[in-house]
Amino acid sequence: MGIENSMFCYQCQEAQGNVGCTIKGTCGKSAPLSGRQDLLIWVTKGISEVATRLREQGVEIDRDINHLVTSNLFLTITNANFSEENVEDRVEMTLNMKKELLTQLEDKEGLSEAALWAGDRSDFVEKAETVGVLATEDEDVRSLRELIVYGLKGIAAYTKHANVLLEEDEDVDIFIQSALTKTLDDSLTVDELVSLTLETGNYGVKGMAMLDKANTTAYGNPEITSVDIGVRDNPGILISGHDLRDLEMLLEQTKGTGVDVYTHSEMLPAQYYPKFKEYDHFAGNYGNAWWKQREEFDTFNGPILMTTNCIVPVKDSYKDRVYTTGVVRYPGCKHIDGEIGEEKDFTEIIEHAKSCDSPTEIETGEIVGGFAHHQVFQLADKVVEAVQNGDITKFVVMAGCDGRQNSRNYYTEFAEELPESAVILTAGCAKYRYNKLELGDIGGIPRVLDAGQCNDSYSLALIAMKLQEVFELDDINELPIVYNIAWYEQKAVIVLLALLALGVKNIHLGPTLPAFLSPNVTNVLVENFGIAGIGTVEEDMEMFFA
Repeated sequence: MGIENSMFCYQCQEAQGNVGCTIKGTCGKSAPLSGRQDLLIWVTKGISEVATRLREQGVEIDRDINHLVTSNLFLTITNANFSEENVEDRVEMTLNMKKELLTQLEDKEGLSEAALWAGDRSDFVEKAETVGVLATEDEDVRSLRELIVYGLKGIAAYTKHANVLLEEDEDVDIFIQSALTKTLDDSLTVDELVSLTLETGNYGVKGMAMLDKANTTAYGNPEITSVDIGVRDNPGILISGHDLRDLEMLLEQTKGTGVDVYTHSEMLPAQYYPKFKEYDHFAGNYGNAWWKQREEFDTFNGPILMTTNCIVPVKDSYKDRVYTTGVVRYPGCKHIDGEIGEEKDFTEIIEHAKSCDSPTEIETGEIVGGFAHHQVFQLADKVVEAVQNGDITKFVVMAGCDGRQNSRNYYTEFAEELPESAVILTAGCAKYRYNKLELGDIGGIPRVLDAGQCNDSYSLALIAMKLQEVFELDDINELPIVYNIAWYEQKAVIVLLALLALGVKNIHLGPTLPAFLSPNVTNVLVENFGIAGIGTVEEDMEMFFA
């Protein structure tokens, strides 16, 4: 069957049967959309190969090409773009830009089909049938290629967020395009692909460092903050996703309008930045992790702005209140345009909000966060003293993603069962499984230290390296740190690869190991890095704290 009837996708944790989605994605992605996204990735590899060859020829590649590649990768991340038409537009745009690049190339000898293909829209469906994941026949090569591509999607997401804040690192863009090119190379051995996987992790660290610099330069260093989870009486706009520049523009344009702005899911850490605290109409956080939006968007009453991935199939009851921007698209929802460096016009969503009721309260209280590396370094003496006194016996890194599966209740139960001398280090929406529990503190240090968004896992790595320095340890793995990470999509993949590149071992990953890891590739990760899955809460408590 063709892509109009079947698909194969296993890039997220909810791949059906932990094997792959073949008819329709658990995320809601259709077979035709999946095929078009496969085609977009393939032509993006093609333009990357041409750009890489041109650099070898000494040609300087325009920044627009770099932005195109990262946006194409970001667009295909799980729960980002559900528009077949928009994906086809991106394929066409990529082919047109590649055609122009090819005119500058002196030697086309040895280029792949992806680099040379020049089809038009009438060819897209047929071509998509031949270039998907299963086009790579060798299971181990396929596994490593996909692991690399998914890592590159994560780097691309973080790069895109930095780019909108006018922060660039061309070395990262060059690597992304070079690595994509190598996934087309049938001559590369498994060992060479394993090395490229670790190199991807190294560039993941660079990408997260670039974004950290962009965010903190623009908005200040996150600081310890108590965030209200109740509501106010004014109408509101709910902003979800990860893009802080979108939030800044929205806050500026809603000043004096009588409309409050609330964060949702991964936008929660915006509450920790000093710059955003200057806005009186910046209200608290509404709701929980991304997968609960189908209930929470109903009760919010006002319009919702989706800035990045994490949109799920939109219910008719609130579809007219959902606005998308950036790489996000959903059929039937209004889209707000604006490219890197441009000022977006949020007038329509603001006027819409004015006609809506204020949010319906779904919970009350506060949650505390803001423990990124700069803030934790200021607490270093206090933390070290607590460790030396035995008040803190273990740090438990529980970063990553949340998801719908009931098996993720494991992370709530695990947090509840932790010894009172254990402190959780977290980043990403996985925190919603335990950030509202009454876990207390240790000598004034909260037992849940939230560093921020998934990209702020970089902060957790810096904190670990700082502790290694303070305790004068030769190996980062000698620290009293347990890694029990939840994953869902491709940004979590690059976080994992980044940790491996930094030398971290014995990471436990759940609720399942990725479906895209072949048995042989899994064995490599187990033997070289101690990667493991999770067991029951009781079993893992005994293993980690015996």
